[in-house]
Amino acid sequence: MVTEKLIVRPYQEEDQRFVVELWEACSLVVPQNNPLRDIERKLKVNPEMFLVGLIDGSIVATVMAGYEGHRGWINYLAVSPTMQRRGIAQQIMMEAENLLKSLGCPKINLQVRSSNSDVIGFYETLGYSVSPVIGLEKRLIQDDRS
Repeated sequence: MVTEKLIVRPYQEEDQRFVVELWEACSLVVPQNNPLRDIERKLKVNPEMFLVGLIDGSIVATVMAGYEGHRGWINYLAVSPTMQRRGIAQQIMMEAENLLKSLGCPKINLQVRSSNSDVIGFYETLGYSVSPVIGLEKRLIQDDRS
């Protein structure tokens, strides 16, 4: 569990470089994702639900939450590889869940690559379950990575 005090707050513009570095360290940046564009888009919709977690002033965790009136979504949950398995992901997820709950959100969905069994197991410990659905997507902007 976390021995240091985790401070969770909304993302600020000066966090950008550190957030992208964290996402890269956690292998969340893949060819089809443009992290700068993803940040820019999130800041236009519920920016207060883009959270960062800090220990001793350094960003060690992130999560993006969203709610469109039907269900909540979680994206970009990340914890620094050197800080994993200390309860940090659980803490920042609880903050995101509380934000969604305060808006009356009845259900949260998230997507995990099927090959990422460790992360699936983590979410299951938080009460999430694998849904028998198939994710579909359609790119509306063809030259865009995100």
